[in-house]
Amino acid sequence: MKKIGVLFGMENSFPGALVERINSLNVHGISAEFVQTGAVHLDKAPPYAVIVDRISHDIPFYRAYLKHAALNGTVIINNPFWWSADDKFFNYTLAAKLGVAVPPTVILPHKRYPEGTNERSMRNLEYPLDWDGVFSYVGEHGFMKPIDGGGWRDVFHIHNREEFFHAYDQSRDLCMLYQKAVNFTEYFRCYVVGQKKVHIMPYEPRNPHHERYLKNPPAYDKKLLKRVEQDALKLCQALGYDLNTVEFAVEDGVPYAIDFMNPAPDADLHSVGEANFEWIVSEIAALAIEKAKKAPQLPDLQWSSFLTGAATKKAAKPAKKKAPAKKPAKPRKSPAKAE
Repeated sequence: MKKIGVLFGMENSFPGALVERINSLNVHGISAEFVQTGAVHLDKAPPYAVIVDRISHDIPFYRAYLKHAALNGTVIINNPFWWSADDKFFNYTLAAKLGVAVPPTVILPHKRYPEGTNERSMRNLEYPLDWDGVFSYVGEHGFMKPIDGGGWRDVFHIHNREEFFHAYDQSRDLCMLYQKAVNFTEYFRCYVVGQKKVHIMPYEPRNPHHERYLKNPPAYDKKLLKRVEQDALKLCQALGYDLNTVEFAVEDGVPYAIDFMNPAPDADLHSVGEANFEWIVSEIAALAIEKAKKAPQLPDLQWSSFLTGAATKKAAKPAKKKAPAKKPAKPRKSPAKAE
């Protein structure tokens, strides 16, 4: 019997529904259950053909367990090696290389030194930072967010320089992105499953959380929806994610990819609504069964097959070249507000 395990945390509706759906299909030789593990022995392979991962991004023990399982032939949704390496700024760079529209974005040095470092650790950074260059490129209306965050944690909506520096002062030792705000007229959140299927969900991020998925959306331009679908697939195929959500903010008919590092996306019944919940449970059940039939299967740890293709494409609007930063002569201080 091949077992499909679901690894999860505090969420309730999706894990149970997924296990129940897989088992209700009565596929010969395949069953599903919640993952159970204790101390992980180096010489003992986990008993699962497939594991659907919903929580390892928050718990290093689970991430290490999943990497061990993958090396022993368990198929993990999503690949824990790539998920560990990914970050949002890389995602935006990749999107630009693929020709997917993204807003102007910069990464910022840590406001506070990461633990175990000091000003001598930062001698490769220019000082003072070129804040005017940042605002010239991105503008004063934008969003500041961590490069690897989720769930809207530590996200700041910026309207001017004063708000920018106030937010930056609160970022602690996080590495933050600053991205130009899109004045959108439409917004879509897309489930992408198996790098093949896309479910486009009209979404309003300005609404309260439980009202963000629109139940009675207006009619949309078919060409726009087709481009959203194609761009969502393009991104997930390049990243190798079998489960992801991709968010697009549409301004002047152009869908800008805003967020697409969501390998454990929201799938709560009370959040996404009954129709969206039914779609994601059904498709993940089918995907997990398909992968279980082919297991065991060792992961492809060479990412050139994804990224080489992206590197050959040019960004739609390449950033202007800047003069190289001057080598700092002295150890620098923590990046503070320009006077």
